[in-house]
Amino acid sequence: MSRASEGWQVGPVPGRGLRPGKDGLLELPLRVLQPGRASLASLVLTVVEAEQLHAALCYALGGEPAPEDAPECRKPVRYPGGRQKY
Repeated sequence: MSRASEGWQVGPVPGRGLRPGKDGLLELPLRVLQPGRASLASLVLTVVEAEQLHAALCYALGGEPAPEDAPECRKPVRYPGGRQKY
């Protein structure tokens, strides 16, 4: 969960990952917390926007070594209970 100004926090919804949305869009559920309130929202991206975000994150991570338990890029992630998320 990242902190923003004035006590706001934004982060992924625990247990829910990126999922296909309508019309070929991708949706990432987010939890938005502000003092005294909590809301859910989705970051909705086109495939091109998702690729741009992916490239930007790879660039920002630069020379940081990937953690040993990090999934390989573009491969499904299997969670306990057999669910698969991307």
